Amino acid sequence: MIEFANGQSDSAECERAAAKIADYESTLKDWANLNRYSEANKKELLKTGDTKRVVFIGDSITEGWALDRYFPGKAYIKRGIGGQTTPQMLLRFRSDVINLRPKAVVILAGTNDIAGNTGPMTFEDITGNLTSMAELAKAANIRVILSSVLPVNDRVKKTDGSVYVQTSKRPHERIKALNDWLRTYAASNKLIYLDYYLATADENGTLKDGLSYDGLHPNANGYKVMQALAERAISEALKK
Repeated sequence: MIEFANGQSDSAECERAAAKIADYESTLKDWANLNRYSEANKKELLKTGDTKRVVFIGDSITEGWALDRYFPGKAYIKRGIGGQTTPQMLLRFRSDVINLRPKAVVILAGTNDIAGNTGPMTFEDITGNLTSMAELAKAANIRVILSSVLPVNDRVKKTDGSVYVQTSKRPHERIKALNDWLRTYAASNKLIYLDYYLATADENGTLKDGLSYDGLHPNANGYKVMQALAERAISEALKK
């Protein structure tokens, strides 16, 4: 029981504190969410004939992408988990990518690192994790497609008339800097750079109107733009 300066105690406050601790401890049990796709991965390994299997690994933008609808008939596997950052993806990269033996992997990561979803992340932290994922894939003879981070905007209205604010956590300058690094790293290491940013950013570097339902996550129009670009990048990767 918590005791305050006046000598009083508050059992309700104590219970709330205990609940918070329990919630925190539960997140530590599977911080990278390794179990999320464990059963699905087992089923994928039983499939035969998928000679052009491609894994999409990422955060909520990948998780929210209905790959079977946008890429019908393709052996594309979705391994996105909402809210994740690059260290979490790196921890599950073997189980969710390498072990599935794909021909190529599409990596879309970094926006949540910039936002600090799992704590402060330096530029070197983010690029180091992306480098590690690319190196692991190359070592396993998996062709690497590095995706740019999508821009965001603060112009999408909520039902109450206010707007979703996205740029405070994801400043344009940090998104651009990471994308510049991704482009350079891909070119230097003979990887494919999938430039969603160029197709979705306006002249101010913010997300074009009509491509998102909250200024961050793509809507159907946004995914349609991404679809064409992803198909082109995957076709290029599978030719190599």
